[in-house]
Amino acid sequence: MKHLSKLVIALPLLALVACNNKFNTKNITTAKGDIVQATAITEKVRHDSDDPAIWINPQDASKSLVIGTDKDKDGGLYAFDLSGKIVKRVDSIQRPNNVDIAYGFLLNGKKVDIAVTTERETNRLRIFTLPDLVAVDNGGLEVFVDETERSPMGIALYTRSSDHKIFAVVGRKSGPADGYLWQYELADAGNGTVSGKVVRKFGQYSGKKEIEAIAVDNELGFIYYSDEQTGVRKYWADPAVNKNEQLALFGQTGFSDDHEGIAIYKTGEKTGYILVSNQGSQTFMVYPREGAVGDVNEYPLLVEIPVSAMETDGADASAVNLGPNYPEGIFVAMSTDRTFHFYDWRLIGNRIKAAKK
Repeated sequence: MKHLSKLVIALPLLALVACNNKFNTKNITTAKGDIVQATAITEKVRHDSDDPAIWINPQDASKSLVIGTDKDKDGGLYAFDLSGKIVKRVDSIQRPNNVDIAYGFLLNGKKVDIAVTTERETNRLRIFTLPDLVAVDNGGLEVFVDETERSPMGIALYTRSSDHKIFAVVGRKSGPADGYLWQYELADAGNGTVSGKVVRKFGQYSGKKEIEAIAVDNELGFIYYSDEQTGVRKYWADPAVNKNEQLALFGQTGFSDDHEGIAIYKTGEKTGYILVSNQGSQTFMVYPREGAVGDVNEYPLLVEIPVSAMETDGADASAVNLGPNYPEGIFVAMSTDRTFHFYDWRLIGNRIKAAKK
């Protein structure tokens, strides 16, 4: 959840920024290092930027897109190119909150890539094909049916490696102490649209704020979510495993306010980094994807990195070579000035490497 900025100072943008407006950022202590400046900043959405998801173009990775939500009652879903230019958008989505992407969903006998966003005002999931952003949800899939607490917010998509089935893990504005998240299996409804059925209810909740940021590690089979003002919780992703016990709770210290967006950057089959937005400090806390040596469910803090994006809610990362500006991948963070900030991963990676020395 975003809060009003406190003390702010104006900073110039880099030459590669996609738009020329100035932005403000809090004065972060030099103990954390200099603020990492964005490689590019998107054009502004109409109302309130909230969550990004990276779509990798299978034909030409340099033509990949970042899909971002504009969270408002008259909101929308935006597609940005890698320079930050708006190339397509869908309007009249009623408060889209978070968004995620899955590849190879079987629809009408053909594999398509999909973007799924929560539509909070209607208690639905909205589903669009990529890259054209055509709706294939027959108006949306209802979620948290018969619950008094609905208002979907967070979402992450899990693709099961054994059968390539795709599941949506959905959070909400408020919910019970256990069973806060519902998991839906997505399927071809047979008429060119997507259907969904509940296959699992799980997830502990502290009751302090809300659960918005959710991320899935497909290869390792884990779900991570931010229980705001508490920490990051870890569960198995596969509903067939039938193990709803919590595997880990980490990131419980060092956060000045809400725990927010989670991004996973993969350096190998089991290695990489988990980046969590420390919203009140405008920094990202970095943890090892593989866990600690000898304990895969322990996550020591590697480094805290200050970034130009303000009070970040959603974030995403990819290690795919996206061309000369992003040869080792990209890190994307939402900013409260109605934009998303794109970072050449090398800027982030160098900070992590320096902290390890």
